[in-house]
Amino acid sequence: CVKGMQATCGSRILANYKAHYDATSVERLKAAGAIIVGKTNMDEFAMGSSNESSAFGTVKNPWDTTRVPGGSSGGSAAAVASGVVRAALGSETGGSVRQPASFCGIAGLKPTYGRISRYGLVAFASSLDNIGIFGQHVPDIAKVLSAIAGRDPLDSTSADVAVPNYAAELTGDINGKRIGIVRDLIGEGLDPDVKNSIEDAIDNLKKIGAVPVDITLPHAKYGIAVYYIIATAEASSNLARFDGVRYGFRSEEADGLRDMYMKTRDEGFGAEVKRRILLGTYVLSSGYYDAYYSKAQKVRALIKQDYTRAFETCDAILTATSPTTAFRIGERLDDPLAMYLSDIFTVSANLAGVPAVSIPSGLASDGMPIGLQLVGNFWGEAEILRIAGAYETAFPLVGRPSLFVG
Repeated sequence: CVKGMQATCGSRILANYKAHYDATSVERLKAAGAIIVGKTNMDEFAMGSSNESSAFGTVKNPWDTTRVPGGSSGGSAAAVASGVVRAALGSETGGSVRQPASFCGIAGLKPTYGRISRYGLVAFASSLDNIGIFGQHVPDIAKVLSAIAGRDPLDSTSADVAVPNYAAELTGDINGKRIGIVRDLIGEGLDPDVKNSIEDAIDNLKKIGAVPVDITLPHAKYGIAVYYIIATAEASSNLARFDGVRYGFRSEEADGLRDMYMKTRDEGFGAEVKRRILLGTYVLSSGYYDAYYSKAQKVRALIKQDYTRAFETCDAILTATSPTTAFRIGERLDDPLAMYLSDIFTVSANLAGVPAVSIPSGLASDGMPIGLQLVGNFWGEAEILRIAGAYETAFPLVGRPSLFVG
């Protein structure tokens, strides 16, 4: 929320809503001297991996306007990648900052859950939501994070943990840093160009002093299933407030209160949001709660435990950010499962609550950027930004988008 500016969440149901206050992150940015240029487009209520579900049209990738920029925060990614701004905020529930960063050839950070106040962030799935940061380069992210991180009495889930000077932590020295490699995640399902780029990245990190170590994340394979149970369940509860009574869009064709509820939500929400509300309502319903939601929460605890154990032997974990480069607009609209699999490498960090950053690791044979993900330990943003910054300096992305105005 930015006071006086629209906060539509990419939805018709909030098409005319203007925020009456600043989100804590916005307030802190303004206090640090930042200029809020405007708001960007996004997948409706942050539900999507391509930025095609917005009620206000599809965002295009600055590298190739026939391709998606990623989602849900694709508008922010496109604004940064095209040089319109140096940095931008986005919401991050299952990869909605890191995946667009990967598709658009820029840096994108999801912090530890609780590192940045969520006051003023419209809720999708409250136990997974974060405010993330895009930057043209890692130092841009570091400066913004230093300005907005920290405890906020207006958000009970924000943590009272010391905030370092992240920019000062970008020393470039990663000698001896142990980089965890999950061999099971570098294989089947990865685009060949992405696979080759990740293998090259491992070699490149060795050249600048890092030490690869093999690790396992045995429950990572359940991440997508767990995420799309927990996230949809929380979404069905959070989005119940949009009923045509309290605020937002209201159907004019309704006959009675119940009909008004139904028509408002049917006309106000797009297909992807309705799909997820229905999924979430189903897994929370009587007879299915224990079979799905309760079990998903137990597996979520195991995923978190996997990360805790992994960080006993490494300082950061390296994976691809996305299994492919940016796909073409319309390519996956009729196949929701293929769309959901775009987040296969990102969702587990949200489930565990750990920080993760995506940076460019090169270009594919078709000229599109490939993203490299570094996952850190709890409150370890400085660690992964230092590694990411060192990599970015030593192996900068060659080339820039065809639509670059900076």
